Amino acid sequence: MHSIEADYLVVGAGAMGMAFIDTLVSETSARIVLVDRNHQPGGHWTTAYPFVRLHQPSAFYGVNSCRLGNDTIDQVGWNQGLYELATAGEVCAYYDHVLRQRLLPSGQVSYFPMSEYLGAGRFATLAGEEYTVSARRVVDATYMRVLVPSMRPPPYFVAPGTECIAPNDLPRTAARDRYVIVGAGKTGIDTCLWLLGHGIAPDRLTWIMPRDSWLLDRATLQPGPEFADRIKAGFTAQLRAVRDAESVDDLFERLEDAGVLLRIAPAIRPTMYRCATVTRPELEQLRRITDVVRMGHLLRIEDDRMVLDAGAVAVDGSPLYVDCTADGAEKRPAAPIFDAGDITLQSVRGCQQIFSAALIAHVEAAYPDDATKNELCAPLPHPDTDLDWLRLARADYRNQLRFLDDPELTEWLSSVRLDLFGHLMGHLLAPASAKPRVRDRVLGIAKKALSATATKLDELMAADAALATP
Repeated sequence: MHSIEADYLVVGAGAMGMAFIDTLVSETSARIVLVDRNHQPGGHWTTAYPFVRLHQPSAFYGVNSCRLGNDTIDQVGWNQGLYELATAGEVCAYYDHVLRQRLLPSGQVSYFPMSEYLGAGRFATLAGEEYTVSARRVVDATYMRVLVPSMRPPPYFVAPGTECIAPNDLPRTAARDRYVIVGAGKTGIDTCLWLLGHGIAPDRLTWIMPRDSWLLDRATLQPGPEFADRIKAGFTAQLRAVRDAESVDDLFERLEDAGVLLRIAPAIRPTMYRCATVTRPELEQLRRITDVVRMGHLLRIEDDRMVLDAGAVAVDGSPLYVDCTADGAEKRPAAPIFDAGDITLQSVRGCQQIFSAALIAHVEAAYPDDATKNELCAPLPHPDTDLDWLRLARADYRNQLRFLDDPELTEWLSSVRLDLFGHLMGHLLAPASAKPRVRDRVLGIAKKALSATATKLDELMAADAALATP
């Protein structure tokens, strides 16, 4: 049994763990032990399907100290005109670079890949050696538990002889007359677009869509000054939609009219929201698929039919089933982030896990006690339903107000490239070159607008809950 002394034991070298460690190394001299069961950093990216790309610009992903990508605008494809989206290979190479060229050379980080955390500060390596780490804090960077299809078998019965694969195997599989894509989240969207992009006619696709989803227009989530006017207009429209909404249904209509939210089928009201983004050209492609099965979740694949929650659908021939049902970002219950000797990494801003991990690390380094830290870092479970859009928006507005009331934290946030929401907010505020009196006045107006919007969201959610109560 080997013993190590450190300030932090971080369990998990995924995106959140890496962002947390990077900020700690930047802002402290802490000694960190990093334990991970994979052979390289990157978490789920190491087993993701090869054609996956980020759904947000690379500029907002990774660790705070090191840019991902080259901040270029895509010149071809369905993301044309918008900032680049890193591929799985690029993300994995990036994290390997961050680890080997930045974190390990700092002398502050000891890295143990292919190791299993056993609890109570203990872990075992692939070679069978066991270590005990005496640390001030144990940081759980696995709580958000990202799951991709290649990590587990399909969660439904598959008849013997039926071919059902994860998206990872799709590029290596011979062409089929028909494809059945199971799942309507980000993975299902990516798989449909990949097939369409390789010339598969839409009438050869069947899409099992248990729930329709509200989607974000990626064009409204862009960095760079060339998008400033559009971003400001979009964010202002969002605030105005909340202000004027008379009900939750009315709010979603206004958000769609303003271009804040999109849906695949104009005639079907979505009930899901998972922060997935699309471009308008991608949306046009997805709408080409007309054989969409909206009968709930798939329960069984039999020789000649599919059995779903709401009934069965006959199947002709031998289609290739592509399982896209893994819960990429599970809606886990909120837990205190700072709790005695533990830190449990979670989102503190809607759908921005990476930024959240960096913020938690800064708060850990800069603030004196756990009560203050937890007040600044209120966890936000990942969204799942349409109403979760309201929940996350309300929390983001309230958290941003809390941040703006803290001058030190506001100053830190102004330098954080991972802060997508802060980037959007920045377009509403006066530039740094403005006179202090002007900046204070504009800041006051912005804070008043955020407060009023959060209060209105409270009212809409309360009214909707009252209508749903028998």
